[in-house]
Amino acid sequence: MNKLTIGMPVFDDFDGVYFTIQALRMYHDIDFDLIVIDNNPRSSHGMKTRDFVNTWTNAKYIEFTEKIGTSIKNQVFLNSETEYTMCIDCHVMIKSGGLKSLIRYFEKNPDTKDLIQGPLWMDNLNDYCTHFNDKWGGMMHGQWDTDKKGHDSGMPFEIQSMGMGLFACRTDAWPGFHSLFMGFGGEEGYMHRKFLNRGDKCICIPDLKWVHRFERPNGVPYPNIVEDRFWNYIIGALDTGFNIYDGFVQEACKEFGKVLPQSTINNILISAENTYYKE
Repeated sequence: MNKLTIGMPVFDDFDGVYFTIQALRMYHDIDFDLIVIDNNPRSSHGMKTRDFVNTWTNAKYIEFTEKIGTSIKNQVFLNSETEYTMCIDCHVMIKSGGLKSLIRYFEKNPDTKDLIQGPLWMDNLNDYCTHFNDKWGGMMHGQWDTDKKGHDSGMPFEIQSMGMGLFACRTDAWPGFHSLFMGFGGEEGYMHRKFLNRGDKCICIPDLKWVHRFERPNGVPYPNIVEDRFWNYIIGALDTGFNIYDGFVQEACKEFGKVLPQSTINNILISAENTYYKE
């Protein structure tokens, strides 16, 4: 039985799934299980994705339409049958040797319940970012930053937050997204706090570099709704020990207040608080 499952959610991104899977198969000389969670399987992209996965790979193809959004990453862990699980965006490619470095880390730390990530490699394949800092910008909590000392040590080191295009942990250690998450966004920092709050760590492995396709010349295919992202940040804050009067939530209100009217901000705060505490 393999030790690692690699899973990817997809919403209308056949090209991303194709090249990500082929890169995993061609450039990484380890055995792993593969899962594709299709969040829009009835579209033309979804049908092509299903045909490719089922015809040309040994991956497990799973349709999931109960809800749309970031939190379907939970399904990767719920459907994994291996001891360790990695979740990646369906348009991510991993540096050759990166998966071996991850397996080595797990072999040295078999009982770890930490969240494991690696540096984002920029498109020039030279510059990199190792973590997110604590700043708000662009409707996101955390901006790309670099710990060169930590990276150049070659050894795993602790971080506080990071983009969630690639992450891994023991399958049974995954804390899961709160059921109230909706739509896309708001996961960065939130999931890290869930690990940190229970006494575990967030780790960066320098050799586990990954490239993420940010450019979308044909536009973003999934519904990218600002109100959903703000909602997720508030639910995530409540789920990790904050209240709506804490500084973190007030900073979120200030950031999203750049694009949302105050009445919308207030309505989401009240609705999120009332709904969360009724769960």
